[in-house]
This record gives sequence, structure tokens and C-alpha cells, in this order.
Amino acid sequence: MDAIVNKLPGKEENMLDDSNNKPTQAEAEEAVRTLLRWMGEDITREGLLDTPKRVVKSYSELFGGYEADPSDVLGRTFEEVAGYNDIVLVKDIHFHSHCEHHMVPIIGKAHVAYLPDERVLGLSKIARVVDIFARRLQTQETLTSQVATSIDETLAPRGVAVMIEAEHMCMAMRGVRKQGSTTVTTRFTGEFEKPENQYRFLEMLRH
Repeated sequence: MDAIVNKLPGKEENMLDDSNNKPTQAEAEEAVRTLLRWMGEDITREGLLDTPKRVVKSYSELFGGYEADPSDVLGRTFEEVAGYNDIVLVKDIHFHSHCEHHMVPIIGKAHVAYLPDERVLGLSKIARVVDIFARRLQTQETLTSQVATSIDETLAPRGVAVMIEAEHMCMAMRGVRKQGSTTVTTRFTGEFEKPENQYRFLEMLRH
């Protein structure tokens, strides 16, 4: 199977700036100490001595999506598909993200489908793209749109469908404190804007 590599023009719009304005690790650790003091903690007690270093290391993983370019993941496609041109669906892609308003977790799953136009993606690439965008400060609406747009622009399929179901800890842990509430968002492009294809997508999710 021969692969074709495509690149999106330009950098992802919300990738980190590579300028010298990015704080150092020491500055980031000091910011954590400031927050701990603001909370009323004693940063000299044994249990908190290494907390700033651990938090910064954890954040580098939780927000690693800023250092990744989705076009690098989606740029490798395959043409040898024996004429297959029906829906390709990857469902139940579990992810963790963080709300850009309160920086608390968003926990959910994504369902992503597309109608190929001669070329297909490796199935793991779809899950990786969800992960890249999820590992940034997000709103669910933006995350849904970013996943659909990146696949649409890179693969140029006949249509893309994305559904995300998630629970927001900013609702469960603070504010109204309603546990178990789920938010559902969708984005349809191309032939998935047709009701009959949306119906097929939803039926495939049910089964």
C-alpha cells in the first residue's frame, strides 16, 4: 500500500509561539509555589517540597498538544483501498482535556467518521488528532470543530462527522455542582451535511 504525505499550509493557529517569551521551568515552578501560598499552604512542609516540580512535569504531559502539529499526523494517507468509498468510523475515542475558563478537566469520548475520496487515513491517526487537540486548553465546541476541520483540510474527504460527549468538571466540581451531566456537540461537513448521512452516522454509533 503506497502512502502519500500531505502537509497543511502554515502552522496550527494555536500552536505555542517559539519566541523567548515562554517562561522557564524555574519560573513555572515558582508560579506553582505562588498558587500554593495563595491557597494558604505552607510550601516548606515535606509533602509540598517537590510539588512545584511535579506539577510542571505533569502539565508538560497534560498540555503536550501545544507542541504537536496535527498535520504531521494526518499528512500520511493511503490510496490503495480497493475502491472502498463508504463511511469510515472510529468511535469511543476516550480523552481528557481541560476547560480554558477554569482549567479543570473535561472527560469524554469522541466519535469521528469520514467519507473517503480515493484516500484513507490510518485509523490510529484519528485518535491521535483527537488527543493532540484535547491536550490543550479547550471548549468542547472548539475541540469538535478543530478535529473536523483538520481532517477535512488534510484528507479532503467527501465529508467529515464528529460527535463529542463529555462531562465538564467545571459543572461537577464547582458552580452548579451537577455530577453526571453530559454535553454533546457535533460538526458535519460535506456530504455529512445531508440528513440521510447524519442518520447513518448516528445509527452506526448506536450499534
